[in-house]
Amino acid sequence: QLQLVESGGGLVQPGGSLRLSCTASGISLDNYAIAWFRQAPGKDREGVSCITNRNGQTYYADSVKGRFTISRDNAKDTVHLQMNNLNLEDTAVYYCAAGPNNFSGKGWWSPYTCASWGQGTQITVSS
Repeated sequence: QLQLVESGGGLVQPGGSLRLSCTASGISLDNYAIAWFRQAPGKDREGVSCITNRNGQTYYADSVKGRFTISRDNAKDTVHLQMNNLNLEDTAVYYCAAGPNNFSGKGWWSPYTCASWGQGTQITVSS
Protein backbone atom coordinates (compact mmCIF):
# COMPACT_ATOMS: atom_id res chain seq x y z
CA GLN A 1 0.00 0.00 0.00
CA LEU A 2 1.30 3.40 -0.94
CA GLN A 3 2.24 5.49 2.08
CA LEU A 4 2.88 9.16 1.51
CA VAL A 5 4.77 11.48 3.81
CA GLU A 6 4.74 15.27 3.67
CA SER A 7 7.44 17.51 5.07
CA GLY A 8 8.37 21.17 5.04
CA GLY A 9 5.45 22.81 6.80
CA GLY A 10 5.76 25.47 9.45
CA LEU A 11 5.18 29.07 10.42
CA VAL A 12 5.96 31.83 7.94
CA GLN A 13 5.29 35.54 7.69
CA PRO A 14 3.12 36.99 4.91
CA GLY A 15 5.15 37.29 1.75
CA GLY A 16 7.44 34.47 2.79
CA SER A 17 8.18 31.14 1.12
CA LEU A 18 8.11 27.46 2.00
CA ARG A 19 8.76 24.27 0.11
CA LEU A 20 6.77 21.15 0.78
CA SER A 21 8.00 17.71 -0.13
CA CYS A 22 6.09 14.48 -0.70
CA THR A 23 7.82 11.12 -0.57
CA ALA A 24 6.66 7.51 -0.53
CA SER A 25 7.93 4.36 1.08
CA GLY A 26 8.31 1.22 -0.94
CA ILE A 27 6.75 2.38 -4.20
CA SER A 28 8.00 4.88 -6.74
CA LEU A 29 5.99 8.05 -7.21
CA ASP A 30 6.68 7.68 -10.93
CA ASN A 31 3.61 5.45 -11.11
CA TYR A 32 1.21 8.10 -9.90
CA ALA A 33 -0.11 11.54 -10.50
CA ILE A 34 0.62 13.53 -7.35
CA ALA A 35 -1.58 16.31 -6.06
CA TRP A 36 -1.50 18.73 -3.17
CA PHE A 37 -4.66 19.58 -1.30
CA ARG A 38 -5.25 21.83 1.65
CA GLN A 39 -7.89 22.19 4.29
CA ALA A 40 -8.39 25.22 6.48
CA PRO A 41 -10.47 25.06 9.67
CA GLY A 42 -14.17 24.93 8.87
CA LYS A 43 -13.60 24.64 5.14
CA ASP A 44 -13.70 21.83 2.61
CA ARG A 45 -10.54 20.21 1.36
CA GLU A 46 -9.49 21.92 -1.86
CA GLY A 47 -7.13 21.02 -4.64
CA VAL A 48 -4.04 23.22 -4.80
CA SER A 49 -1.93 21.66 -7.53
CA CYS A 50 -1.34 18.44 -9.43
CA ILE A 51 1.39 16.95 -11.60
CA THR A 52 0.72 13.96 -13.81
CA ASN A 53 3.20 11.15 -14.40
CA ARG A 54 2.17 10.62 -18.01
CA ASN A 55 3.65 13.84 -19.37
CA GLY A 56 4.39 16.00 -16.35
CA GLN A 57 1.42 18.25 -16.99
CA THR A 58 0.80 20.62 -14.10
CA TYR A 59 -2.39 22.15 -12.78
CA TYR A 60 -3.02 24.91 -10.25
CA ALA A 61 -5.92 26.39 -8.39
CA ASP A 62 -6.58 29.98 -9.44
CA SER A 63 -5.79 31.15 -5.91
CA VAL A 64 -2.18 29.95 -6.15
CA LYS A 65 -1.32 30.45 -9.82
CA GLY A 66 1.86 32.45 -10.21
CA ARG A 67 2.84 31.82 -6.60
CA PHE A 68 3.10 28.04 -6.24
CA THR A 69 5.10 25.62 -8.38
CA ILE A 70 4.79 21.85 -8.34
CA SER A 71 7.66 19.70 -9.59
CA ARG A 72 9.06 16.20 -9.58
CA ASP A 73 12.59 15.32 -8.52
CA ASN A 74 12.91 11.94 -10.18
CA ALA A 75 16.38 11.32 -8.79
CA LYS A 76 15.02 11.58 -5.25
CA ASP A 77 11.56 10.23 -6.07
CA THR A 78 10.02 13.30 -4.51
CA VAL A 79 7.37 15.81 -5.47
CA HIS A 80 7.82 19.38 -4.28
CA LEU A 81 5.45 22.27 -3.89
CA GLN A 82 7.32 25.55 -3.85
CA MET A 83 5.15 28.23 -2.29
CA ASN A 84 6.10 31.88 -2.67
CA ASN A 85 4.46 35.11 -1.59
CA LEU A 86 2.36 33.31 0.99
CA ASN A 87 -0.64 35.11 2.44
CA LEU A 88 -2.96 34.60 5.39
CA GLU A 89 -5.46 32.67 3.24
CA ASP A 90 -2.84 30.00 2.58
CA THR A 91 -2.97 28.89 6.20
CA ALA A 92 -4.15 25.26 6.23
CA VAL A 93 -3.13 21.67 6.61
CA TYR A 94 -1.54 20.59 3.33
CA TYR A 95 -1.88 17.03 2.10
CA CYS A 96 -0.02 15.10 -0.53
CA ALA A 97 -2.16 12.59 -2.43
CA ALA A 98 -1.65 10.03 -5.19
CA GLY A 99 -3.87 9.95 -8.23
CA PRO A 100 -4.16 7.37 -10.98
CA ASN A 101 -1.34 6.20 -13.22
CA ASN A 102 -1.45 8.00 -16.59
CA PHE A 103 -3.97 10.43 -15.18
CA SER A 104 -5.34 12.81 -17.79
CA GLY A 105 -5.76 15.59 -15.27
CA LYS A 106 -9.51 15.78 -15.68
CA GLY A 107 -11.05 16.67 -12.34
CA TRP A 108 -7.67 16.91 -10.67
CA TRP A 109 -9.04 19.27 -8.03
CA SER A 110 -11.41 16.69 -6.60
CA PRO A 111 -10.25 14.70 -3.57
CA TYR A 112 -12.13 11.73 -5.01
CA THR A 113 -9.51 11.31 -7.76
CA CYS A 114 -6.90 10.31 -5.17
CA ALA A 115 -6.76 6.97 -3.40
CA SER A 116 -3.78 7.45 -1.10
CA TRP A 117 -3.10 10.34 1.24
CA GLY A 118 -0.40 11.55 3.56
CA GLN A 119 -1.07 12.66 7.12
CA GLY A 120 -0.76 16.33 6.30
CA THR A 121 1.54 19.12 7.34
CA GLN A 122 0.47 22.42 8.90
CA ILE A 123 1.30 25.71 7.27
CA THR A 124 0.55 28.84 9.22
CA VAL A 125 1.00 32.26 7.67
CA SER A 126 1.03 34.90 10.35
CA SER A 127 2.73 38.14 11.20
